[in-house]
Amino acid sequence: MFPVLFHRMVFPVLGLMAAVSLLSVRSPGEQQPTFDRCIASIRASQAARRITERTWEKAAPFLERDGRVIEQLDAQPEFRLPVWDYLAVMADDERIADGQRLLKEQSALLTRIERRYGVDKHIIAAVWGIESNFGHGQGGYSVLRSLVTLSCEGRRQAYFRREFLSALRIVQSGNIAAEDFKGSWAGAFGQTQFMPGSFERLAVDGDGDGRRDIIGSRADALASAANYLRNAGWRAGRPWGVEVRLPESRRALIGARGGWRRARRTFRAWGALGLKRVDGSALSGATQAGLFAPAGPTGPVFLVTRNFEAVYRYNAAESYTLAVAHLADRLRGRGPLATAWPTDDLGLSRAERRELQQLLIDRGHTILRVDGLLLEPTRDAVKAEQQRLGHEVTGRPGQKLLEALRRASSPQRTSRGI
Repeated sequence: MFPVLFHRMVFPVLGLMAAVSLLSVRSPGEQQPTFDRCIASIRASQAARRITERTWEKAAPFLERDGRVIEQLDAQPEFRLPVWDYLAVMADDERIADGQRLLKEQSALLTRIERRYGVDKHIIAAVWGIESNFGHGQGGYSVLRSLVTLSCEGRRQAYFRREFLSALRIVQSGNIAAEDFKGSWAGAFGQTQFMPGSFERLAVDGDGDGRRDIIGSRADALASAANYLRNAGWRAGRPWGVEVRLPESRRALIGARGGWRRARRTFRAWGALGLKRVDGSALSGATQAGLFAPAGPTGPVFLVTRNFEAVYRYNAAESYTLAVAHLADRLRGRGPLATAWPTDDLGLSRAERRELQQLLIDRGHTILRVDGLLLEPTRDAVKAEQQRLGHEVTGRPGQKLLEALRRASSPQRTSRGI
C-alpha cells in the first residue's frame, strides 16, 4: 500500500527484459555479475547525473539483490484477497478502537491539518491506520535494497529505477540516512507510506522544524498524506460516497464490470433510477457519483464520488480505497456495512487470525509467532487442517475453519480451565 502505485506502468525495454530473463535462470551466485551490470547501467544513465559519488558510497552497502522482494511482487493483498477478507483485517475492531483513541489524542493536530488542506481528518486517520497501523508497522526492508532489486529484476523496472534515483536524492539531501531508510518491500516508507518520488513532490513539513520527516514525525506524515490527497483531487465538504440499495430491475447496471465507477450521474439522477440509501431514504442533490459494486450485484453497492477517486490515486486498488473509506466512517461513529457480502465464509480479523494460530499450535502445528500474519507456516497448517476436515484446501482461513477448530478444541480448553 503506497502512493502513486505502479500497477499500470508499461513493461521496460527489451534489453532490460533480457536482463530479467538472465536473472531468472541463474543461481544466486551467478546473478550478481548481471545485477552489478544493471547497477552500473543505472549509475551511468543521464537520469543519475545529479547523484554524487559520495551518495553512491553511502548507498553501496545496500546495493544488493533481495530475493524476498521479488517474491512479494505479485502477492499484494489488495489484489490477492477477496474484498471481504481485506476489509475484515483493515477495518477490524482493533483498528477502529485505536483510530478513535488517536483521533481524540491528536485532535488538535488533525483538526489543524484538516483546515489547512481541506481533507477530512477521518480519512487522514484511516490512511494512517491502514498504511502503517498508526505508525507501528512502517516496514523493515531497506528502501535502497528493495528499489535497486526491483530496478534490475521483475516487472516495471523503468518505474522502479525512477524511484530508486529519487531515494538516492533523498539520502543525498540529508533528509534520511541510508542505514535508516527502512520501509516496505516495494520501497514505500514512513507512517503514511510514500514512494520516494511522491515524497520529493508532495511531502511537507507539518511540524515546522524545517525537515520533512514522515518516519518520525506524526505531523509531517499526516500533513503529507493530506497534501497528497488534496493534490489528487479531494474536495472539502463532500462525501467519499454512500452505500445504496438498487431495485432488482436495476441489477443489470452492475454487470460483469462491477458497476460504473467512473460513469458519473448526480445523486438525484441515480435516485430517479430507483436507487435509495440503505436506510430507505431518497437520494438527492447534484453531487456526481459512479456506481461501485466490488462483489457484484448481490453484495454491498455504493455511489462513489471524486473523493473516492482521490483515495484511489493514493493506492490504485479498489479494495484499499473502500477500506480507507469504510474505516473513516467507522472512526466517525458509523456502523458496519448494511449489506452482507456474498459469501458463507467471511474473513478473519487480526484478533481472530491470532486465535486461529494458537488453535493450530495447540493441534501440534509449528508456527513461530502468534502475530496474525498469514505466512507460509500458518498457510501450511491451514491446508493440513482443511484437508483433515474435508474442507476445500486453499490455505485461506475463514470463519468456517476457525469455528471448526474452536469446536474441536473445546474439551481440551475446558480441561485446562480456559
